[in-house]
Amino acid sequence: MEKVKRENKYGLKLSNFIMLIIAGAINAVGVTLLLAPLNLYDSGISGLSMFIDMILPFETSMLWLFLIVLNFPIFLFGLKMQGVAFTIYSIFAITMYSLFAALYQNILPLFITFTEGESIIAGGEIILCAVFGGGLSGVGSGMTIRYGGALDGIEQLAVIFAKRLNLTVGNFVMIFNVILYIVIGAYFQSFILPLYSIVAYFVASKAVDFISQGIDQAKGALIITNHYDEVAAALSSEFGRGLTVLDAKGYYSNTHKSVIYCVVNRFQVAKLRNIIAATDKRAFVTIMEIADVFGTSVKYSRADDKKRRKKLKEQKAEHKAEIKAERLQKREEQISINEFLTDGNKK
Repeated sequence: MEKVKRENKYGLKLSNFIMLIIAGAINAVGVTLLLAPLNLYDSGISGLSMFIDMILPFETSMLWLFLIVLNFPIFLFGLKMQGVAFTIYSIFAITMYSLFAALYQNILPLFITFTEGESIIAGGEIILCAVFGGGLSGVGSGMTIRYGGALDGIEQLAVIFAKRLNLTVGNFVMIFNVILYIVIGAYFQSFILPLYSIVAYFVASKAVDFISQGIDQAKGALIITNHYDEVAAALSSEFGRGLTVLDAKGYYSNTHKSVIYCVVNRFQVAKLRNIIAATDKRAFVTIMEIADVFGTSVKYSRADDKKRRKKLKEQKAEHKAEIKAERLQKREEQISINEFLTDGNKK
């Protein structure tokens, strides 16, 4: 039992390592079999490694070596900030990427004839190589992020230094890539290939977002309504999850209101609108993008929700009965007072 605990001390999963091997293989296909043959460049440290590999006079590609030499120190430098598990996953992913890059560039040509200046997948079609090379590179990077690591040290540097430079992580990475492509263009005295590389970078960034966040992206909804009980009950019954009700106050009306906050996926937004429209047409709703969701949320079964709604109705009925009883008592007291005053006037 102790041995199992030691092996899983940092929360590492075997399934994640398997997916990181696949991610490294996919990323290497995009970079070495689509981008590199046409002198297109990946982004970040990977692109820098490709540039160094191209300008140094080696008989065989040493891209795999530069990927390791440039990336490993960066992730070890950020070990304290990002944690042991992230660092282990990242170094493993880069190792897999480097091994597959060496396999595709140095061993595969021993069995398959490569035409210089062409891709064995897309030939000399530069647009196809830029789009699909960037896409596969993004898929590999996105899978690595999804399973706990990172394939490029530039994002690690961005996390560490962006705030100190008053930049966002995205802007830091973009500035690095722009500088890299300008240097490449100036060195070769041509900006045609760097411009195509920007196309590859754009496609890769979209692929990273799609793979790391998934198609089932979350949406957050804030619902301001005067009928929060009915709206909350309808939403909870339909989506089978708990909601958060916040107290609020209207600035101009100076009235107290209730705000319902809930999280749904993109396919549930239309249903959310229909439910709110059917329950409270005057409700004010804002829907926002959510980058990520983690933690727990109370979920109800249909039976539990029916019980909850039944209890809510009973509480409302009791409340109405109490109000009715109070009104009746006040009316009886008023009648008694009036009768007392009438008798006094007669005397």
